[in-house]
Amino acid sequence: MKNPPVVGRFRSDEQRQLGINSAQAMSTPKPRTDSIIFNHFRLTEHRVKTLKPESLKLLIGNLFARAGCGDEEAAVIADHLVEANLVGHDSHGVIRAPIYLQWMSQAKVIAGKSLEIVVDAGSLVVADAGLGYGQWTGRQAVAIGVRKCREHGVAIVALRNSAHLGRIGTWAEIAAKEGLVSLHFVNTTGLGMFVVPSGGRDARLSVNPVCIGIPIEGRDAIVLDIAAAASAEGKLKVARNKGVPVPDDTIVDADGNATNDANDFYGPEGGRPVGAILPFGGHKGYGLGLVAEILAGALTGGGCSVPGKTLLEQGMLSIYVDPLKLQNDGTLFEEIRRYVDFVKSSRPTATGGEVLVPGEIENRNRAKRSSGLELDDTTWGQIVEAAKSVGVEDDLIENAILS
Repeated sequence: MKNPPVVGRFRSDEQRQLGINSAQAMSTPKPRTDSIIFNHFRLTEHRVKTLKPESLKLLIGNLFARAGCGDEEAAVIADHLVEANLVGHDSHGVIRAPIYLQWMSQAKVIAGKSLEIVVDAGSLVVADAGLGYGQWTGRQAVAIGVRKCREHGVAIVALRNSAHLGRIGTWAEIAAKEGLVSLHFVNTTGLGMFVVPSGGRDARLSVNPVCIGIPIEGRDAIVLDIAAAASAEGKLKVARNKGVPVPDDTIVDADGNATNDANDFYGPEGGRPVGAILPFGGHKGYGLGLVAEILAGALTGGGCSVPGKTLLEQGMLSIYVDPLKLQNDGTLFEEIRRYVDFVKSSRPTATGGEVLVPGEIENRNRAKRSSGLELDDTTWGQIVEAAKSVGVEDDLIENAILS
């Protein structure tokens, strides 16, 4: 039987991202190591470690360097992962490091890859990542897109066969810093096929991120970075490690029953997920996910989701636009600022609240977390184990801990 929905104001950025509201937060004890009962099932709360972000980057970079990545590549991967934590997307942060290391040992991701340019038709490029680290090959693809857009005013880069591309918002932020509007559609070819279509019981889509970045002169960019599903799969990893529930209408178990327990999605430890993720907004999220899958899969040549895959191969179709090639009379950013201010002037529903635009939460998280980054003990333990497995010195591990 489905648990009744719980209503209330979100209390914190982390609770907002995990879908925990004030009613749940007030009923949840302080972090501890013993089990608690929540919404009719058993979860375990975990203590947290507070880490120094820059020292954590050194630790993660050293981990990947010792595993076989070049020094620059390792530093890029580490920076991307820690930055994801800093902006509040723990699902795409350092929690991924042990998984990437495991994939690397199984040749499911390959270090040191440079993009193979398959098609170069001026403003249109097709590139093959050869299962290289997505944080490394994705950065190469964005650099090509920025350069081509500078030349032509618009560019399309179709990236295929990449390992996990990480937080897609990073790519939009890089383009926005160059003054470019960008759109990104992402899929996997089957290993990440976790999402059911609207009206269906069986998973047929990946979570299919969609990201749009819009620069604003004199202000932080607008960066909309969403999954076309009720949750990114990585957020379920975070919930499982932290021992907290996922929101209603997010996942179902192996029998298609609604559940709030991420363990019901993953099934036996170490195995493939047995449950599924729902599309957000019913048919609307399903429709968005379907077209994102086709754009990132079929158009790039990497392929759409298909059963039986053993590798996580991602495709990303990126479109870059130089807005000043469309309007150069100096009014473009003035109009964007005016409209953003107008939207934010809407009366808030909550006392003391405010209307935010996409990207504001991430910027506030970065400012807040830069002095200390919290990780649950389970995730930290997994990172320490992975680091020690490749010979990272104890000093680097200990130096990352603030408290």
